[in-house]
Amino acid sequence: MLVEILQIMVPIVAVVAIGLLYGRRHKPDISAANHMNTAIFAPALIFSVLASTDSAIQNYLNITLAGGFVVLGSGLVLLPLVWLLKIDLRSFLPPMMFNNAGNLGLPLLVLAFGEQAMPLAVCLLIIEMLLHFTVGIVLLTGRFDPKQILTMPIIQATILGVAWSTMGWSLPEVVAIPLEMLGQISIPLMLFTLGVRLTEVDLSDWKLGVLGAIACPLSGIVCALPMLWLLPLSPLEQACLLLFASLPPAVLNFIVAEQYQVAPKRVASIVLIGNLGSLLVMPLMLYWVWIVNGS
Repeated sequence: MLVEILQIMVPIVAVVAIGLLYGRRHKPDISAANHMNTAIFAPALIFSVLASTDSAIQNYLNITLAGGFVVLGSGLVLLPLVWLLKIDLRSFLPPMMFNNAGNLGLPLLVLAFGEQAMPLAVCLLIIEMLLHFTVGIVLLTGRFDPKQILTMPIIQATILGVAWSTMGWSLPEVVAIPLEMLGQISIPLMLFTLGVRLTEVDLSDWKLGVLGAIACPLSGIVCALPMLWLLPLSPLEQACLLLFASLPPAVLNFIVAEQYQVAPKRVASIVLIGNLGSLLVMPLMLYWVWIVNGS
């Protein structure tokens, strides 16, 4: 089992590490790569998965609901801790709620459970992103702009993919193949740019970062466990949900905090230390998931 865990984690860590080393040496501007990923590659991946005839969206409503509960529940679980320690809610709670379902979650779930996990990983990413750009923005700014949501290519691809799947249509190969090729760029690019992005953060708030590295996966798991009993999830869905719940904070938290000027350096420390902590958390979670599911 140790060999299997290493086979999953080493490729992920290797690509992130290459991005980190490249970023430190060349200090590239990855804004164009991130924009292409969010505007073209990730939407292509999401649409091609949702629109495939063997992955009708209605088959994944339970895992999507469970993922949404984990995201929102994590914030509620940690709210008393925020009040008790007098931590700034706007800079601490969003990284605890909105995890790295894209850069880390997608490749982790696919490597751990194969291509059969791809629709589940995409649904979890979609609900995380949707809540991040609705609830998350409200937490930061106190405002909600639905137009911003509807203009996001990822959301547009989701709506189109769901509609396509609901109608039972199939994609002709001349369309499906280039979409799949574009989508295959998304996951390795996510990992590489994650490494590059980590070079931009500091450790000025390392104590809060350590707290977050513990609280983020713990609160997610606390919220995921009731879903295993309350919803009719398959063993694969249960395993994917547990890994999703234990993911570290998304790098996007730092980008959004920087955009709205909500303690970006503090958020950067939380994100960086949380992702470093995942090097310990994720192998342990993989081991636990495989033990629970008898894999």
